[in-house]
Amino acid sequence: MSVPATLKIGPFAVDPPVVLAPMAGITNVAFRQLCRRYGAGLYVCEMITARALVERDAMTMHMITFDEDEHPRSMQLYGVDPKNVGEATKMIVDENLADHMDMNFGCPVPKVTRKGGGAALPYKRELFRQIVRAAVRNAGDMPVTVKFRIGIDDEHLTYLDAGRIAQDEGAQAVALHARTASQRYSGKADWTAIARLKEAVTSIPVLGNGDIFSAQDALDMVAETGCDGVVVGRGCLGRPWLFRDLQAAFRGEEIPEGPTLGEVANVLRTHAELLAAHYGEDKGLRDLRKHMAWYWHGFPVGGDTRRAFAMVSSLQQLDDLIGQLDPAVPFPEHAEGPRGRQGSAAKVVLPEGWLDDPEDATVPAGADVMHSGG
Repeated sequence: MSVPATLKIGPFAVDPPVVLAPMAGITNVAFRQLCRRYGAGLYVCEMITARALVERDAMTMHMITFDEDEHPRSMQLYGVDPKNVGEATKMIVDENLADHMDMNFGCPVPKVTRKGGGAALPYKRELFRQIVRAAVRNAGDMPVTVKFRIGIDDEHLTYLDAGRIAQDEGAQAVALHARTASQRYSGKADWTAIARLKEAVTSIPVLGNGDIFSAQDALDMVAETGCDGVVVGRGCLGRPWLFRDLQAAFRGEEIPEGPTLGEVANVLRTHAELLAAHYGEDKGLRDLRKHMAWYWHGFPVGGDTRRAFAMVSSLQQLDDLIGQLDPAVPFPEHAEGPRGRQGSAAKVVLPEGWLDDPEDATVPAGADVMHSGG
């Protein structure tokens, strides 16, 4: 199959054409460092709220930590009020906080959509336009990209309008998570929507997101949709070497064999060190706990050992547990496939009267939250 030409986002070449999706509680500087070692093209930090950034919330300022050799530094910004988004973007530029800004219009979490944010927002076309415009106009030479879902639900599809508006307002690329907000992470992503968006948005790159759990999935998505690159989220949970596989696939090289249990343990140990350096050992190891089941997915690691890993609180304890594993165990075939949260579809929680007028640009009361990270 033919692979995309080198993906360009503004002045930045993204090679391979693979983006690490921002994931709340996951894509901190430690996890991004780990993924970069395997060859992701662009690595986006956790979601940062515009209001929290402008007000210099201490936790938010720590979340926008970038490694000294991380380039381009990619930040995802969330906001519902164009004024706050414009101020936050100007701050990012004036204080040189990032090199690229991605805008979040894809979050399906009820605490976000009930305020009109995330995946609910593109339904309000004029408000969406004003937010993207505020970001682009204050960004200067910093490229702004926009990520969104297919729509709120099957009756309220928004992605084609969102793509056209983002393109018209000067976004440098758009990314589509090919699910509705009501699907959340359940069911199958509808890749045909990515193809339709690619037909509608012709002057900037279109990236596809959804159900990329292997390098072959990425190649299939490009072949089926014509998209210019892929965005990988849950597929790399406990498996940062997926980016190595993706790099090989896009170069037409043989995809490497999966790592042995010992090699996975070494990756986990490196992840622990990076988290400890970022948060301190105690908080860093507690943060690592949620990754354990993903790392051991499919491997014959017993229940008691898994529970012990899930309660780890120090690097020494982690080393002792790793010492109990058989490092020669090969990567199991059934470790491939979906991972991370899936859940079930649900009705999207929206502000009262949200669906009445898609041209209403009124900012919902109390819409911009202080809490970064989703």
